[in-house]
Amino acid sequence: MERREFILASSGYALSALGLPDMDSITRRTKTALPSAVRVGQGEVAAVRHMVKALGDSASELGGGHARHLAVRYLTQDVAPWLEGHFTEATGRDLFAATSQLVHLAGWMAQDEGDTPELRGLAQRYYAHSFRLAAEAGDPELSATALRGLAVQCVDLGYRAEAVQLGEACVEYGRHLDNPRAVAYYEATLANAAAQDDDRRMATKHLALSEAAIGRPTAAAGDSWAAHYSPGRWAHESGMILSRLGDLDAAEEHLHLALDIHGLDRRRTRAIVLADLGGVRLRQGDVDGAMATWRDFLDCADGIRSVKVQAALQDMRVRLRRYSGVPEAQALREQAARFSD
Repeated sequence: MERREFILASSGYALSALGLPDMDSITRRTKTALPSAVRVGQGEVAAVRHMVKALGDSASELGGGHARHLAVRYLTQDVAPWLEGHFTEATGRDLFAATSQLVHLAGWMAQDEGDTPELRGLAQRYYAHSFRLAAEAGDPELSATALRGLAVQCVDLGYRAEAVQLGEACVEYGRHLDNPRAVAYYEATLANAAAQDDDRRMATKHLALSEAAIGRPTAAAGDSWAAHYSPGRWAHESGMILSRLGDLDAAEEHLHLALDIHGLDRRRTRAIVLADLGGVRLRQGDVDGAMATWRDFLDCADGIRSVKVQAALQDMRVRLRRYSGVPEAQALREQAARFSD
């Protein structure tokens, strides 16, 4: 499938996730499970949540390409029979919510593993299914987070109008949540989509709303990825939105902030922030600062299997071609080429 055809098909599939799923399915399942179905309780729910954390920690450190097949195997071999099992309605809603997180994680891993039509399609299907599971569980935060995954992928594919529409859906689902970090997460998603769509007014408005939310006190963290949207993650995302809007000084300030307060324990995250900071410094005309930052990026990126890291390596190599007469630039390009081999 050609790239343009894929974008058209995939964006249509993404938007189909906005249709409400069957909200009564869990109630029916409690009454219609087969006599031979396995009995499911809170122990199984806790197991799914534990696996999401363990696999998510691994992927955050080393990239989505390292453990996706483990997540898929656990989903299909262990969790799938539980979804067809005997459970109370309360346990069923908890199980569907936990499974939504696992499916979302599998989608993120596929998206981070590589930039191929097969992996992009897998990621979109996982995100859409994660949304349906979360909506059936009655969890608006998980529903919004799944839609965010679809929105980010539309941004990456260049399908800007759909990205804005999905970003608006994220904000709508999260509007009444009592979780400032989640609100900040979704507002930043819409700000990013609007910036990519060259809508400065909308991007600025929702970036300000995101900043106001991230600055509010947070209650106990929930289970969604949105609950762990730290001020550091916000600073990184905001820095890249500001870069897109042309405010490079503010972008650099935000990226420095992200490095100071977030990413120190996650090599993949820190590598991406360093790569982005190097690009911003180069755009500012600070060639020495860019190369120093990119040296740190290469040190951090070793062993990470992430399409974002690979894209940052390629971007750095291309941008350094104009400095072919500078020995340090040539050394960085050669080192980056070894990562890509």
